[in-house]
Amino acid sequence: MAGLRLEIFDTAAAPDGGLQPLVEVSALEEAKIASYEQGYSAGWEDASAAQQGDQSRIRADLARNLQSLSFTFQDARSHVLQAVRPLILEMAGRLLPGIAREALAPTVLEALAPMAEEMGDAPVTLVLNPAARERVEGLVAQASGLPVVIEEEDSLGEGQVYIRLGPRETSVDLDRVTRDISAAVHAFFNLSDEEPSHG
Repeated sequence: MAGLRLEIFDTAAAPDGGLQPLVEVSALEEAKIASYEQGYSAGWEDASAAQQGDQSRIRADLARNLQSLSFTFQDARSHVLQAVRPLILEMAGRLLPGIAREALAPTVLEALAPMAEEMGDAPVTLVLNPAARERVEGLVAQASGLPVVIEEEDSLGEGQVYIRLGPRETSVDLDRVTRDISAAVHAFFNLSDEEPSHG
């Protein structure tokens, strides 16, 4: 049986009757190199584009997460402030005046000390509200050893005392301090209410 002959399509007959390749070897090598470089360049561009896309996505995710954290912090802060607001306002309204009443006599004594050193045995005149007389009079007379003259003045608040020692006069006004603290607490919560919750 005769062998099967296949037709060859990639060669041409040479003038000497042999087979000649249709494409030059050097051209084939150049085509391979060009294909390789084109593939390498396309791969590099794809990788660069993918990296830039990943970086853009990461930046967007980071910005979104930071914004979410900011909202969470602001919401938490707002909730905490709203939860403690009644307690703090109640303390400012009820406890501060009581604390001021208890601190009045020691505060008067503290204000009197520098004056008493200069005046010796001169009598101390205290002008105060009648409701504060007992607390202040006893402590000042006992602690300073100075004679105390009390003048009651109904128009003064329970936290107000004027101290006269000779020609010198000073005042203690814990009522004003209490009002200032209460006003500062109210202003803080009013400012917190006005702040935007997200931004």
